Amino acid sequence: MFTGIVEEVGEVVEKQDLGDAARLAIRGPVVTSDAGHGDSIAVNGVCLTVVEVRADGAFTTDVMGETLNRSSLGAAGVGSRVNLERAAAVNSRLGGHIVQGHVDGTGHVIARTPSEHWEVVRIALPTALSRYVVEKGSITVDGVSLTVSAIGHDWFEVSLIPTTLDLTTLGRAEVGTRVNLEVDVIAKYVERLLGSRDDDSR
Repeated sequence: MFTGIVEEVGEVVEKQDLGDAARLAIRGPVVTSDAGHGDSIAVNGVCLTVVEVRADGAFTTDVMGETLNRSSLGAAGVGSRVNLERAAAVNSRLGGHIVQGHVDGTGHVIARTPSEHWEVVRIALPTALSRYVVEKGSITVDGVSLTVSAIGHDWFEVSLIPTTLDLTTLGRAEVGTRVNLEVDVIAKYVERLLGSRDDDSR
């Protein structure tokens, strides 16, 4: 489990094509400082397993075809910058919200509107996910826990403070950039439970 609080922006330093998968080497000295084989690290919101921690501050991880196809990691290459977060410790503060690292879909940046102290970013929202997104609710964008500030039929907006703009890749995500989306898992459980109740009453 993660909290959506990005610890550092890392960089893809190697990408090996394995046919139906890929092996990435990602440099991130903060997240690798106490990482070991088998640990989980969220990369742009995708939960990946550490294969090896290298002496140069990078870790390697295998990404299966399903993940490459369903997330923005398929387009990641050497030099790509990615948001990194270690799995939450049991005794850590939940600074964001409950994030599984399971991408539900992707959207893309539609518009950016800068203000004096923040920036409003509008992101395309897949129709299949729109029922899980509510104004003032939580959503994860490229691994960043954010609050929805406005929502339309096929889009939502988030307001990014200077810290988020400076310390995550969202500060440099131009219009058209594809981003990973994970909706609030609680909303999905509620839908499932209500659906089961309706089935039982028939």
